[in-house]
Amino acid sequence: MITFANGRAIGYDDVGKGVPVLFLHGFPHNRSLWSPQLGALAAPARTICMDLRGFGESAPDGPGGVDGYADDAAKLLDALNIERAVVIGLSMGGYAALAFWRRHRDRVRALVFCDTRATADNEAARAARGEMQALAEERGSMAVANQMISGMVGRTTREKNPELVDELHRMMSLAPVRGIVDALEALKQRPDSTAMLGTIDVPTLIIVGDEDVLTPVKDARAMHLAITGSRLEIITGAGHVSNMERPATFNHVLSEFLVSLTAQ
Repeated sequence: MITFANGRAIGYDDVGKGVPVLFLHGFPHNRSLWSPQLGALAAPARTICMDLRGFGESAPDGPGGVDGYADDAAKLLDALNIERAVVIGLSMGGYAALAFWRRHRDRVRALVFCDTRATADNEAARAARGEMQALAEERGSMAVANQMISGMVGRTTREKNPELVDELHRMMSLAPVRGIVDALEALKQRPDSTAMLGTIDVPTLIIVGDEDVLTPVKDARAMHLAITGSRLEIITGAGHVSNMERPATFNHVLSEFLVSLTAQ
């Protein structure tokens, strides 16, 4: 489905009834990243998966940064007449979820951070982002997918589920170049959110694959220690896209968390 905010398209899926749950994908993905969760959660949930600007069916709108992603998410909730939602972000989507908390915290029922971190890029990471921007502009999305795919999934997935590796590679290779370049700029410029973690006072779940090499377990532990009352779940045999690599385990953990919200 597509809605329009300020004349710009936002692509999304909206399935089920119950607690509204908004999913924000990583880089350079689209909302199909969340296909294993769409309508598959055991807890009663209204599952909403959106394309961040410049990806999937969402139109680009210049380098608006992670704040732009967060504001787009708020506009989608407005369009769907949803006052508050559980906001879930994976990797880059986690940075957008942090921005959403900073800018729209009254709209947040709970938070779920998946395979992400709170810290900003260091100088070396920003330089690598710039090199990837040049790669995308010179050689296209396929070159970016080729470079990223080995780190995107865990060792177990590469060995035992090559079909999933191919599926993820195809998704990444179809990402629009402009979306990639703008997203890399957003990643380079995102603020350090470490100090803000102490302000989070809604139920929070942190999920990470034990084979994630891009945002490893130590980053998830740091977030867990900084967010009072948060819950940390480490998924065995999963890498950076734990929701796709171990969907049954991921959905079980997430469903338990959503059930706990209704009990409060």
